[in-house]
Amino acid sequence: MINENFVFLGLFLQIMGQISYISSVVKGYVKPNLVSHFVWFLAPFIGVFFQLQAGARFSTLSVFMTGFISFLVFIVSILKRNGYWKLNTFDITCGIISLSSLVIYVMTRNLEISILFAIISDSLAYIPTIKKTWSFPETETGLMYFTGIVSNIIGLLVIKTWIFSIYSFSISISVLNAVVLFCIYRKQITSIFLRTFGRA
Repeated sequence: MINENFVFLGLFLQIMGQISYISSVVKGYVKPNLVSHFVWFLAPFIGVFFQLQAGARFSTLSVFMTGFISFLVFIVSILKRNGYWKLNTFDITCGIISLSSLVIYVMTRNLEISILFAIISDSLAYIPTIKKTWSFPETETGLMYFTGIVSNIIGLLVIKTWIFSIYSFSISISVLNAVVLFCIYRKQITSIFLRTFGRA
């Protein structure tokens, strides 16, 4: 465990990544998937509530910021004409399933089950963005996802009581952000891998 004050360093990095992302949306470089960001701002907010109920403290800040930035991205994308990725049936289906999981999550009184459904909902919301980014990596930028990983890892390192209800959401966000990062940079990663090991 590290000092809780490191959380603020993680938050600073996360905010820098988030400002960069919103700027890219405004400039038209990035086209977010609205289904993903809609669920991404709902699930973390509710998740933070249940984490606080479980006794979490500073570790919830990174999860809260994840939800807050998605709320801003959602609003900015709608206000900017053509500022978001065109939705299809697959995206909407994932969104409906995610929201259904959220409803079950809100109705469940058990903290661990509630957090589990929040993670399921949040994870399903990643699918449209992962699918879009795999085919069109130029529609995303990696900095926000990277700083989100760093911030959530710092959040994990300050946890004093390691129980599922407290640590699970941050781990989930970190892993899924890493998947999106891979989709963004997979061509570069593949090229480096081939140059490095192709000569062996």
